[in-house]
Amino acid sequence: MTKAVLDKFKPLVVELVEQKLVELLGDPDAHLELRPELKARLRKAYGKRDAVPAEKVARQIGLKW
Repeated sequence: MTKAVLDKFKPLVVELVEQKLVELLGDPDAHLELRPELKARLRKAYGKRDAVPAEKVARQIGLKW
């Protein structure tokens, strides 16, 4: 295989391995709770941003949706 082919498939392989590990081992953070101050910061940060439709983002980066 050429380097270009390997570079193309590497992210897919990494993602598949990660998914399988989570499937086998579970999510180690699943039982944890966010601290109230972090929840407040997240709400504040996301509350300031307008939602952007995925179709618009895809168009902006040249993808067909």
